[in-house]
Amino acid sequence: MLAEAGLEISAGKMSSWWAGTPPTMRLEELDVLCAVLECTPNDLMTPEPEKVAARRAGNAEAVTGNDDKPNGGSASPVVSPRFGKPRSTPPL
Repeated sequence: MLAEAGLEISAGKMSSWWAGTPPTMRLEELDVLCAVLECTPNDLMTPEPEKVAARRAGNAEAVTGNDDKPNGGSASPVVSPRFGKPRSTPPL
């Protein structure tokens, strides 16, 4: 039904949706999913403020170095842009 509505997704992504642990979801995908299921985004999502609070606490520890690691913690990892290294295309 999703493919008929114009959304083709990988088996891995469908698995994460089914398990309820998708790392990301594009708004276009959410629109199609809601159209197929005849629902709204509110029907599919549940707020989890405790996870947001835990993430904020984790970020504060990383910034202050109070994460109980040897040597007083380490700096955040360096993130390099992927210029000229495009991601691979999904399987067909």
